[in-house]
Amino acid sequence: MDKLISSLDLDDYIARYKNYLAREKPLFMEGDSSLHFRFINELCHYELIPPPSAVNLDVKLTHLSKHGTLHIDEIWEFVKIVRYFLYLKSKKFEGSLAEWILGVNIPHSVLDIESWFDNKGGLKEEIDPRFGAINSALKVVKEKINGVLKSLISSSKLQEFLVDTQIHFINSQETLLLRGGYTYALKGAVAGRSAGGYFYVVPSALEGLQKQETEILSQREALIYEYAKKISTEFEKNRLFLKFINKEFDRFDNYLARVMFAKANDMEFILPSRDKEMILKEFAHPALKEPKRVSVEFKKSILLITGVNAGGKTMLLKSILSAAFLAKYLLPMKINASRSHIGSFKHIKAVIEDTQNVKNDISTFAGRMMEFNKLFTLNAVLVGVDEIELGTDADEAANLFCAILEFLIKKEIKIVITTHHKRLASMLAANEQVELLAALYDEKRQRPTYNFLAGTIGKSYAFETALRYGIAQNIVEKARVLYGEDKEKLNDLIQKNIDLELKTREKLKEIEAKTHKIEKLSNSLEEQKEIQTKEFETLKFKFECEYQEAVNLAKSAARQNESKEIHRLLNKADKAKKSITPPKPLVDEELKAGDRVKYGTLKGIVTAIKKDEVSVDIEGVTMRLLKSSLKKIYGIEPKQIVKSKTNISLLRPQSASVTLDLHALRADEAIEKCDKFLSDALLAGFDEVRICHGVGSGKLAFAVRNFLKTHPSVKEFFDANQSGAGAVTVKL
Repeated sequence: MDKLISSLDLDDYIARYKNYLAREKPLFMEGDSSLHFRFINELCHYELIPPPSAVNLDVKLTHLSKHGTLHIDEIWEFVKIVRYFLYLKSKKFEGSLAEWILGVNIPHSVLDIESWFDNKGGLKEEIDPRFGAINSALKVVKEKINGVLKSLISSSKLQEFLVDTQIHFINSQETLLLRGGYTYALKGAVAGRSAGGYFYVVPSALEGLQKQETEILSQREALIYEYAKKISTEFEKNRLFLKFINKEFDRFDNYLARVMFAKANDMEFILPSRDKEMILKEFAHPALKEPKRVSVEFKKSILLITGVNAGGKTMLLKSILSAAFLAKYLLPMKINASRSHIGSFKHIKAVIEDTQNVKNDISTFAGRMMEFNKLFTLNAVLVGVDEIELGTDADEAANLFCAILEFLIKKEIKIVITTHHKRLASMLAANEQVELLAALYDEKRQRPTYNFLAGTIGKSYAFETALRYGIAQNIVEKARVLYGEDKEKLNDLIQKNIDLELKTREKLKEIEAKTHKIEKLSNSLEEQKEIQTKEFETLKFKFECEYQEAVNLAKSAARQNESKEIHRLLNKADKAKKSITPPKPLVDEELKAGDRVKYGTLKGIVTAIKKDEVSVDIEGVTMRLLKSSLKKIYGIEPKQIVKSKTNISLLRPQSASVTLDLHALRADEAIEKCDKFLSDALLAGFDEVRICHGVGSGKLAFAVRNFLKTHPSVKEFFDANQSGAGAVTVKL
């Protein structure tokens, strides 16, 4: 694994991640990856104190199983783990995390032992009065020692030999730092020499006191050993629990280290899918300080990357393999996780370096053959091969590798390849299981763009690169002549193909922009329609009320035989009734092509009239509207009609629901349905809807909620009251 990490330039990333671990451990986590992913996602919602640094306790557990006695420092390592789980139990977790942490039941005897220690790993005085007596005696002796030393320091006889007035501890002994010749003023033993040639001296006056201090310390060590033996006996009884909590500590440490590392570096997690597809959106390789984020789709068996030298081909290869590696070990990465998809691979292989070495006596090509030979016995593999034709005759290599790769395709092995060999590229391009990707070059700036174009073979731009790096113009021109006119024409053809593809994509972008403008206008028109409908309904209700009031008054007058008043009120009611009918459509003579009209707040020009429908040009978009919905604008001369090629009809959804069920859907399918569902809901006039995604592994919920965060029409969303985390209520 270390070799793969180094080949993919992930050394620094892994080193930075390991700084977040309480103790070093393998990247791989045993067990169900989906379960690990769920816990990691839940932990992302909490701010926790990281676990204390700890040592590996496997040997200590083995020692306990053989009835051994642990040192007090080793016991403290177990106590730290128990104390951290007590801290976790005090937190108010929810869901699976709460169930897991509450399920760690600490035995009472272990809890008692935990309470015996202070925060520095020492035994508390109150657990045994002997500790108090020993500490008091030790304090008295130390005060006496300090008193003797201070007395000597202030002695006029010793002043000329003192280097400083500090008390120095050498080998746990109190000493004075003196110059040579001190023996005339002080008797003592030399404990050491300083870098400046001075002497660390233990005064003879301290011998008796230091002997007392040593005896007291021995008593304390004996008492500590007595408790260490007692605790070890109790730990032996609870060895299975200690083994369990030691393993759970590593598990939690694995989770929290990943979460803290992700938060500190603005990274996301992706759970590998069971298929082998690779879709990366906005991925940034961890080794790059200012990365240009890459997006690539790799759905077939082989991805063939060609194109300009130093154009990012190798880094793209490393990025694809790195993303698969990080997802495999549930490590965070800089990526748009909601739009990305990473398959699951049992093995990840990188054939990047030149394996030629004087020690192993193999050539570059022989080393490559050895690497490919290993692949023939493997399954579920993602392989990256940089400069595949390296080390042998290019024409022979083209045919050989073409045969090898066709064999590997049958074994369902996915391979990312970079090459400059056009013959190999053209041979592989004919295979339907091969995807092409070309690194692009800016002809005007004479620089690689570090962008990639799918579906084509790229030029190497060897001559241009040579000029950029200082090779003389006349040498390069001679090389062009030697290269040959036919091959140059092939390069020109490749470049024309790339230019054509780029122009096509630019046109597509323009069409998409215009489509977006039409959709925006469509939404605006639909809103105007809804406003007018509501205004009409309000006016209709008002007139109906007036009509009913007039009829009631007429009936009242009839009962009182007021004939004139009856006729007056009936006429008023009839007039009110007539006023609630929709306005009559304009006749052809009233509206003609070129007239300016108003539809709600939008203004346009009439381009054509057909019966009750009028074609109106509004900001370059032709709309078909009813005459009754238009109002003619007078006082402005008709404009010359410019026919528009864009037509749109406003159609509200035939049926719309306030609930969307996404159960059993993949993340990409769910996002597509969410997008259409919200559009239909907006057209239907809903201001609140509900989306049911279920709980499951959490991947679908994560994708849906990320999508809702970025949707421009979503005001807010929150967990549905009755469904908990399995559904969200969305405000539009």
